[in-house]
Amino acid sequence: MRSPNLPEPPYYMVSFASQRTPGDNGHHDMGAAMLELASRQPGFLGFESCRDASGFGILNSFWVDEEAIRNWKAVAEHAEAQRRGQAEWYAGYHIRIALVQRAYGFERQPGPSR
Repeated sequence: MRSPNLPEPPYYMVSFASQRTPGDNGHHDMGAAMLELASRQPGFLGFESCRDASGFGILNSFWVDEEAIRNWKAVAEHAEAQRRGQAEWYAGYHIRIALVQRAYGFERQPGPSR
């Protein structure tokens, strides 16, 4: 997981929830390439992700607006990754796009343990 330093809302989130098929089959390398490519796209703010032992995972990417999301979806290399995802890497997935209007959290500060 990579927790992004995001601006104050509002911004958009694309949630990609997926169930992997067995084996890597190039998924790891493509995922790294897609995150590097996404990070160079205008309007990209960051991402966070996790995957459990059963292969279920969620990747949230954050964007300044819906136009930036549409432009990312249209990038040729991303379209190829989507095609391979459906053919090879995922048993299924769901994408949700949301406007983040409020965000808050907690981070433990280093110090003596009790």
